[in-house]
Amino acid sequence: MLKVSTDPRWLELAIARFDEVLVDHAHCEKKAAANALSLLQMYPDVPGLPATMARMAREESGHLGRVLELIEKRALALTRDQGDPYAQALNQNVRGRLDKLLVAAIIEARSCERLALLAGALPDDALNRFYAELAQSEDGHQELFLRLARLAHGDEAANARLDQLLTLEAEIVRSLPIRAAIH
Repeated sequence: MLKVSTDPRWLELAIARFDEVLVDHAHCEKKAAANALSLLQMYPDVPGLPATMARMAREESGHLGRVLELIEKRALALTRDQGDPYAQALNQNVRGRLDKLLVAAIIEARSCERLALLAGALPDDALNRFYAELAQSEDGHQELFLRLARLAHGDEAANARLDQLLTLEAEIVRSLPIRAAIH
């Protein structure tokens, strides 16, 4: 789905500064759970959305708990969330419900890609399995958001806007500096 792959330098930096990535990852999971609940609040009329967002919020909260356990095991501290320039740039272009659902799908797709990269490169087998599991989960989430967008707005409108947003996302990824963060 994504129009541009992550720069290989990101993986090198992410491995070298994995503790920072881990703390950022906790914030990403927290925001994913909050986003699911927010979508449930804003769009209860979309068929299937309330129940799926409730399940997603629970799942993302579970992921957060597991990431926090890793942080604790490594004797790290959860710092204040410094924000996510990638998600902020994408969200500045949201025009309504369709865009909210599609941007959520795109963020999940980018997360899936990067978690899979980590799963294939971390030197610890348990971490590799954990990140592979999370990547698979994110893949399912991107599909869910796409399905909801198409259900609520029709395939043609959703696919046309998705293409526009994916082009924008590629520009954002190319323009932002590489950071020791999930996005």
